[in-house]
Amino acid sequence: MPKGKSTGDQARRQGHFGPRGTPGTLPVALVTAVVAHRGEHHRARENTLEAFAAALALGVDGIEFDVRPTSDGALVVHHDPRVDGRPLSLTPAGELPDWVPTLAEVLERTRGVVAHVELKNAREPGEVVYDDTGALVRAVLAEIEGARLERRPVVSCFDLPTCARVRAHGADVAVAWLVEGGPLEGALTEAHVLELDGLNPHYALVDGPAVARAGELGLALTVWTANAEADLVWLEALGVDGVITDEPARALALLGRGGTGR
Repeated sequence: MPKGKSTGDQARRQGHFGPRGTPGTLPVALVTAVVAHRGEHHRARENTLEAFAAALALGVDGIEFDVRPTSDGALVVHHDPRVDGRPLSLTPAGELPDWVPTLAEVLERTRGVVAHVELKNAREPGEVVYDDTGALVRAVLAEIEGARLERRPVVSCFDLPTCARVRAHGADVAVAWLVEGGPLEGALTEAHVLELDGLNPHYALVDGPAVARAGELGLALTVWTANAEADLVWLEALGVDGVITDEPARALALLGRGGTGR
């Protein structure tokens, strides 16, 4: 059996992990998890404690957020590489706006649901730094371990080497590779070979064969960022494990689990 995966892990959905170290209670393909993308940011600024609180009030299964390091080694939650025009990675935490929360604050506030922790680490234009030492991975996993979360979190990244470092660390987290292009067959195979727990592709890449293949490989399939009613209904019918969405209220309402729609 691949390292880092228990029998319980093989049988449960990425968005429905039970208490740490124990199998979940939901059978595979029963429920599509609703994950609020950066919180409920129609009601508050994205990636803030207020947006996360609003998402929790809706009854979502998980909350997705982005983590970056500051110049003095703090871990904060923010999507873009700059804050108010300043490179976040070159700015001390004490000089950031008050609305930028720390990873520790977010983990504490979202501990009742599955935290989907996206590591912002990529070699691409616009990014100021890229960590190829594993320091970011080690720091984030230490913060997660210290939080002693009730639900097993998901750590994801678009950078495959970063995902591999997370898996190699051996921490009690699920690891998912974020994918935005290309056929999924190859990506699913790579994720399986690297012993990851899931693949998080753009929703437009997903079809029935991809869902079936993910199941064969024991990989959870959580898609992003699906917002339209037709797409949400279609994705649930396909049987994806989870949907990361900017419209959590709509998704919950369409899946018959509360929410008000928009």
